[in-house]
Amino acid sequence: MAPAYTFRHAIQALKNGEPLSRTTQRLVSELSKTERLQLLDGDVPFYQGLREILCDRYNRVPFVMGAIPRLEIPGIRFTDGPRGVVMGASTVFPVSMARGATWDISLERRIGEAIGLEAKAQGANYFAGVCVNLPRHPAWGRIQETYGEDPILLGEFGLALTQGVQKHIMACVKHFALNSMENARFRVDVKVEENVLHEVYLPHFRRIIEGGVASVMSSYNAINGEWAGQNQFLLTDILRHEYAFDGFVISDFIFGFRDALMSLKNGLDIEAPFTQQRGMYLLEALTSGELDWSTVDIACSRVLRKQLEYASNSVASQIESSVVFCEEHLALAREVAGRSMVLLKNERLEIDNKPLLPLDTRKISKIAVVGRLANVANTGDRGSSQVFAPHVVTPVEGLRVAFPQADVILEETDSVEQARELAEKVDLVVCVVGYDAADEGEYVVPSLQSDICLLDLFPPAETDEEKDTLAIIKGDRNNDKLDSALEVGAGGDRRSLRLRPRDTELIVAVTAANPHTVVSIIAAGAVIMEEWIDQIPAVLMSWYAGAEGGHGLADVLLGRVDASGRLPFSIPKDESHLPFFDIDATEIKYDRWYGQNLLDKIGQEARFPLGFGLSYTTFSFADLRIGALGRGDTIQIHVNVANEGSRAGRHVIQVYGLMKMPDFPSRVLLGFLPVDLDAGQVKGVTMDASVRPLQRWVAGEFVLPTKEVTIEVAAYAGDLNAVRGITLV
Repeated sequence: MAPAYTFRHAIQALKNGEPLSRTTQRLVSELSKTERLQLLDGDVPFYQGLREILCDRYNRVPFVMGAIPRLEIPGIRFTDGPRGVVMGASTVFPVSMARGATWDISLERRIGEAIGLEAKAQGANYFAGVCVNLPRHPAWGRIQETYGEDPILLGEFGLALTQGVQKHIMACVKHFALNSMENARFRVDVKVEENVLHEVYLPHFRRIIEGGVASVMSSYNAINGEWAGQNQFLLTDILRHEYAFDGFVISDFIFGFRDALMSLKNGLDIEAPFTQQRGMYLLEALTSGELDWSTVDIACSRVLRKQLEYASNSVASQIESSVVFCEEHLALAREVAGRSMVLLKNERLEIDNKPLLPLDTRKISKIAVVGRLANVANTGDRGSSQVFAPHVVTPVEGLRVAFPQADVILEETDSVEQARELAEKVDLVVCVVGYDAADEGEYVVPSLQSDICLLDLFPPAETDEEKDTLAIIKGDRNNDKLDSALEVGAGGDRRSLRLRPRDTELIVAVTAANPHTVVSIIAAGAVIMEEWIDQIPAVLMSWYAGAEGGHGLADVLLGRVDASGRLPFSIPKDESHLPFFDIDATEIKYDRWYGQNLLDKIGQEARFPLGFGLSYTTFSFADLRIGALGRGDTIQIHVNVANEGSRAGRHVIQVYGLMKMPDFPSRVLLGFLPVDLDAGQVKGVTMDASVRPLQRWVAGEFVLPTKEVTIEVAAYAGDLNAVRGITLV
């Protein structure tokens, strides 16, 4: 009997010049029928895998799907994200929303490279952390995992992360599609018109798919009456036919579809992460003729094709484990933390006749750091994106290192009176307020217990251990060892967009006692600040800032890093200026009106508009020149940018397109670019902007509805000092 043609032989054939399609088919032909089915779901039995998560932790080592030892096929070796590698003890970067606030895709590409290295060093070949769902409403619990409210931001950042990761391993973009509700995600049916779907909620996925992402993860929710994980219109008509996607589709975990046969027929290749519904139903359907083996082979080919492609093209050498949580990656995390922080307010104080920030260390000998979050390793939610870093620099730690000669006093008791008394005795107060994993994040076990019908998707529990695991999940009995695990992922959608009343009291009290007060807000989405914003001299959006967040905060407060972050979303003045949102909905309609576009439509001024952020210097634009429409639906923009201040700084050029058209936003983002300028420097900048956001979906294709567009180069949406020009497209 001839030796088997293995994965190693296939890699060598590719190196010898054999076409990938031929190599893939040859490897598929070596698989037995049992092995072919094994490619289509996880390798670990369902209850064994579930219990390992509950008794230990999520994703400590790779989830493996479709490994075939006989043929040396490694399978999909899955690690989650996106704020770093969930496996092991890895570098935790600022959350994606914070990174979106940098408006710097080159920085995001570097983060992708670091994540790819750390994942590969720990045995993964697949990173499922490119999350680009559009946050229609800021209360969405997982808003921290995405980059902003605009499709251009989402697409460019998602592509940059993908490009960085895929220098080393496969990347997966998620969740396809319309997944921006957390508590209701297992049951909600999102109704959306086809033109809105193509124009608003899918362009960022299209951009990343065109950029070569290896894999797509489907979402839990239904779309227009059909679950996303078995939705032919989404997974075949759009993904395969319109976007020409040649990778493989994986389900979201455990509850990714409701019909095993339909999911496979309609384009979903792998059920993740364990042996579950497909293990229960596929073989019987193949035996009865309800399912054809050719459908199985198509999915097997997609999965193996990408494994072969990346195994042959990625870095061949083994990555040393020392790369995980290394000094280089910590320096990158610190750089990103500093670049992400958005200075929302920095007023001149009557006492000094100058802005409070940046701080002058020579005038500060005693600092109060107050608030319950001031000394907490608060890097985001505790769901599937949690990264278990060996150490996290808290705000007070960062300030103590930055002010070695000062007395830095921590008041974290949450006592407003103690904080006020301390504020009277110091030169500076840093008030750290905001949210943590109890306020917002992934919503897992509580949702399962309220949607008990989801248990129908589980295989029958047969052994005593399986029955015990099922009873705990259902809440039928307690288990001391598992109780804490069941709290993981309990944050869910935010029920308020305002700070806790206690935080508001704290802010007002310490500022009244000491006007030299900086408020640092830890959050992932919009925070409505109307009760207190007018009383505070300096406010900084500092996000869930990762392992080096405390150092990043100090870097910005001291001016070692210019305040260069810009909001990747708008912040309204009132909840009534937002779309309808029901966290318990079973059905909801998504249209194009949300965020800055909705504020513009209803004529309400934002408290802080999309793209807003202050710097420690001032900038201006001049001499706008607009090129003709070129390849790739882009136009070239040239503009002079001047730093008119006395110190170096970074400005973010934002290009908007303006059209007067019914049922369409009056202003849409077309492109962006950060630029660094020395004091007094003027720089001519040439950049590309995409006209895709101006296109309309009509009769199955994108068209530009007008030939004349006003181009606006601005510091933020609605900037009164923007420069404008008209172009033909």
